[in-house]
Amino acid sequence: MESIFCSIVKSPIGEISILANANFITEISFTPKIKANENEISVLAAKELRKYFEGALQNFTFPIQQSGTDFQQKVWQSLLEIPYGETISYAQFSVHNPLAIRAMAAANGKNKVAIAIPCHRVIGSNGNLVGYAGEIWRKEWLINHEKEINPRGQTLLKF
Repeated sequence: MESIFCSIVKSPIGEISILANANFITEISFTPKIKANENEISVLAAKELRKYFEGALQNFTFPIQQSGTDFQQKVWQSLLEIPYGETISYAQFSVHNPLAIRAMAAANGKNKVAIAIPCHRVIGSNGNLVGYAGEIWRKEWLINHEKEINPRGQTLLKF
C-alpha cells in the first residue's frame, strides 16, 4: 500500500489539506483530511501555498499527479494555461471543442488539486461565479486575491 503524507496550511479561506504520495501532490482540499506525517513534497507545497496567499508566488513548482481519464488530464492541463489574475468563461475554455462544454465543466469539477490547478479561474459566460467544489465564496476570494496582486485581464468582479 502506498504511503500518504499530509501537510495543513491555515489560510484566509480556511484550513487547506495537502495530500501527497512519495513523489507527487495528489490532492489539495478545503475538506479536513486524515492526520498523517508530512514529507518533502507536502512541505514544499505548503510553503508555496503560503507564499501564494501572501501574494509572493504566482506559479507553483511542486509536482502534481492526480488520477483521471485522458480527457480529464487534458482539461486539467488546459487550466494551467489560464494566466494568474485572469478569468475565462466556460465557453471560452471550451473554444477548441464547443460540443464538449459540459464534459469540460464536469472534468473541471473533478479537479482535486485546488488552487494549483486553477479551476477557480473559470467563470460563467455572463461573468457570474459558478461551479466551485470549494464553495463560491472561496472562488470569489481567490479570483479577487489574484486580481489585486496582478491586475490585468477582466476587472474585479463585484457581488
